Amino acid sequence: MSELISGFSHDGVVTVNRILLRPGYTIDDLEERVALLCENVKTYHSETGFIGGMVLANSGMISNEGSTVGQAVESLLKDREALIVTFWRSFEEHEASHRSATFQPLFQQVLDLCVNGNEEIAYRMLWSGQAYTPAEAREAQAAKERYRLAA
Repeated sequence: MSELISGFSHDGVVTVNRILLRPGYTIDDLEERVALLCENVKTYHSETGFIGGMVLANSGMISNEGSTVGQAVESLLKDREALIVTFWRSFEEHEASHRSATFQPLFQQVLDLCVNGNEEIAYRMLWSGQAYTPAEAREAQAAKERYRLAA
């Protein structure tokens, strides 16, 4: 396994929050509140298990090449859905971060924007990796071709 998130161990935990915005709120509203929340986590939990994270907003684009549920042109959740993904050394350290007095008020401000409440699911990493360099990609392609011809 390649290290995609620096410092994230193969036995770490990935948590995902799915946010559906209430009518009247925008991704900008969410981005402002999540920025405060993420800064808090980095400041107070970088020494207690937090490795990194990302926040993703639904762009509206749907891959017709990678989807098997029809040929939609645009997601109905464009600019209404976001994911907060965080990387932790352990689930216990993640849970402790949520009990932090500095975290809870900021977390509640994010939840106030959500129409779907919140369910944060913890995942274990099965694979992560980065793209090959151009030279590595050519070498991998050549190896695949050699073994394909040998079979």
